[in-house]
Amino acid sequence: MVQRAEEHAGATPGDGALDAALARLGYERFRPGQREAVATLLERGRLLLVAPTGGGKSLTYQLPAVVLRGTTLVVSPLIALMHDQVTALAARGVRATYLASTLEPGELGRRTAALAAGQYDLVYVAPERLGHGGLQATLAALEVPLIAIDEAHCIAEWGHDFRPDYLAIGRLLARLPRARVLACTATATPVVRDEILERLGLPPDTPQIVHGFARPNLVLRALEAESARERRHAVDAVLEEALGPPPGGAGSAIVYAPTRAAAEAEAERLRTRGHRAVAYHAGLDGALRERVQGDFMSGRASVVVATNAFGMGIDRPDVRSVVHLAPPGSVEAYYQEVGRAGRDGARAIGLLLHGSSDLALRRRLLEMPVDGRPPEPEVVEHKWGLYLELLRWIEGGSCRHDAILRYFGAAEEVLGGCGRCDECARADEPEPGASPEEVTLVVRKALSAVARVHRRLGLGAAVKLLSGASDPRLARYGLESVSTFGALRDRPEPWLMRLLRRTVTAGWVAVSGEERPLAVLTPEGRAVMLGQKPARLLLPPAHAPRPQAGALAPPGRGRRGAAPELGAAALDAAASRLFEALRAHRLLVARDEGVPPYVVASDRTLRDLAVLCPRTEQELLLAHGIGPAKAERFGAGLLAVVRASREAAGAEPGG
Repeated sequence: MVQRAEEHAGATPGDGALDAALARLGYERFRPGQREAVATLLERGRLLLVAPTGGGKSLTYQLPAVVLRGTTLVVSPLIALMHDQVTALAARGVRATYLASTLEPGELGRRTAALAAGQYDLVYVAPERLGHGGLQATLAALEVPLIAIDEAHCIAEWGHDFRPDYLAIGRLLARLPRARVLACTATATPVVRDEILERLGLPPDTPQIVHGFARPNLVLRALEAESARERRHAVDAVLEEALGPPPGGAGSAIVYAPTRAAAEAEAERLRTRGHRAVAYHAGLDGALRERVQGDFMSGRASVVVATNAFGMGIDRPDVRSVVHLAPPGSVEAYYQEVGRAGRDGARAIGLLLHGSSDLALRRRLLEMPVDGRPPEPEVVEHKWGLYLELLRWIEGGSCRHDAILRYFGAAEEVLGGCGRCDECARADEPEPGASPEEVTLVVRKALSAVARVHRRLGLGAAVKLLSGASDPRLARYGLESVSTFGALRDRPEPWLMRLLRRTVTAGWVAVSGEERPLAVLTPEGRAVMLGQKPARLLLPPAHAPRPQAGALAPPGRGRRGAAPELGAAALDAAASRLFEALRAHRLLVARDEGVPPYVVASDRTLRDLAVLCPRTEQELLLAHGIGPAKAERFGAGLLAVVRASREAAGAEPGG
């Protein structure tokens, strides 16, 4: 895609004009970061803004719409939000409207005609409207000083919430090359931000502002719950902690279920316990979904049990808890969903339940045909990688807030331990660390067991093999007489399953998505097993975490020990500079090759490279996600960026 010209429409307003516009919109002062964002957009003509929902992103395009001549265009999928914002703007004398398929044809025609006549300062457009050639022609004939794309992560085809209608935005921008461009999103990792730039045709040096991610009022917890009884008990306990005994009364809660059937069943169960609970999912007809959402927003329902179809545009301030009955598809999806709790700044709880069956279920869902066609293998592996990043976060090892902030590239907001999450609450518990030699020995034994059952049996059989337990599956394949049988018999089976799950999240073991999930030793896992790659892993604690309701660590006392291989560990200044240089290179290569940035390298791969600083292709292969094929295709360019960074550092004074 052709990059946009630097020139943009209209002169840049001064501070006085901005302050006057702020007052006109009904605000006394800017929130932290807002003035910087508006000034950057007006001066540079482009901006990628990443800030949480409720963080004031809308002002970043509403204020320029007031001070710039012409009609500002806002692309948004949230029709309820459009309606509310247009109503608020009209009350302030701003000429605003929205265009969406929910309008009656006659009303839509009248608004479109008024738009063509230049009668609006700001118009919201649903993304599906952009495919209409008439609308694009109308906009091309107008003076459009700014195009804002809300929920911009929806344009990332490999992200967690891709919407095909967003692909039309790039074509619209090409027709309006002088318009400023603002891309807003609440959740975007560096690789998704790079794909947003690529899809919109924005250059790599587009300013990116990331702020407001820290939500220390959220008490984040992850709890292992294998049985349905354990999960029911955990849900009941956290709802009582957050809302009080049924029917509650101290706020509201959202419970996310992995399937429609699970949402219906859990809502019914909670109703029998006295909660005012309702179910919400895409299988309900539109009128019923609207009624359920209205009941929740008005307070007639205090608990909604929903699939991920629920949430966009939901801004009830008193959500005291968000519970996940199973892990969602990515860290992005999780943080967006759990972030719907505690919008009023008061204490709220996020509880994520997980168990050994989640791995096979997620893989099976990813490999399910879509419209009768199997998904592309690259897409499956990318989404599997996103899921494994969430599992790495679940495994813990450091403050949960800090791990998320680093994942999103917001390291400047790191709290140094939130003092509230389950990891910080366990900070004072003794947890003797294993030596690197012990870790290597244990991991290689575990991988040897997977190699024995490779594509024949599942993880459960590998656990039995390691523990030396008699099992007919092992006997059928003659595995009770191999040297691996009982290799870790001194460890309990639940611990061994947690260990194998960590080898999955490390990328050393995979599971097939067949009816009978099978364990698979990956090429990277084989290299670790054979001692060709290091076994960098944090062993599970001796006992599964069982956080107690309400247990908090003293403020600011987070664990400072080693985190597991999250791919989001803190980078020093030199490594951070190299990471950003590698990001810029990735975007250029992706644009030249016509592939999404993730195909070139994941964020985790770039972080590994920033730490390892490889000099040779052999050293390059030590980075996560770099195999022989990827090294041959992209290795020379990646090594050149590392070499240039090393030379620049050596040329610096005192370097």
